[in-house]
Amino acid sequence: MSRAKVEAFYEALEARHPAPRTELEYSNPFTLLVAVVLSAQSTDVGVNKATAKLFAEADTPAKMLALGEARVRAHIKTIGLFNTKAKNVIALSQLLLELHGGEVPRSREALEALPGVGRKTANVVLNEAFGDETCAVDTHIFRVANRTGLGPGKTPLAVEHAVMAATPKRFRRRAHHWLILHGRYTCIARKPKCEACPVARSCNWPEKPKTAGSVAVHPAAPS
Repeated sequence: MSRAKVEAFYEALEARHPAPRTELEYSNPFTLLVAVVLSAQSTDVGVNKATAKLFAEADTPAKMLALGEARVRAHIKTIGLFNTKAKNVIALSQLLLELHGGEVPRSREALEALPGVGRKTANVVLNEAFGDETCAVDTHIFRVANRTGLGPGKTPLAVEHAVMAATPKRFRRRAHHWLILHGRYTCIARKPKCEACPVARSCNWPEKPKTAGSVAVHPAAPS
């Protein structure tokens, strides 16, 4: 994708969502971290339903530890892999208290040392909670980056580096959110909505129909 196309690509996504943010519900960096850990192989909608009551009872590492693994498990039993996730939530709460004074660390290394936290989770927390310029490559971003030509790569890490290298600095802070929303609601896996796509003119997908981007007004994703 050319520099001009990249600029037009992000300008169109920005016009649709001027201030994008995660669809996970949280109240502080800790609840964000827990929500992202719980979201692995689960939908944001499903996680939000489970965490509404969980976070009402425990919104700090100390409260989560006091709640205990069994009660955490009971709150999140509707989420996939809930047994492992409950163990990780308790374990990471313990480490936050022991190593970080109960605060969520701001370094990638420290975040990735926590149970259940990988590069993608760390990137979400660094971006959403602390405003870092990171790109957490999930299945939606992987698909959009490769399909459009914005940041092609064979692995999530390769796509992350390619997207960040291609993205102008003024868009990097919110690129992660724009790409997820675009992949979640427009550039979907099966039958992408090319006719209603705001970035169709920038997209280099060879299978893009000639009528792509023909709709003048595009509804925003659900809030």
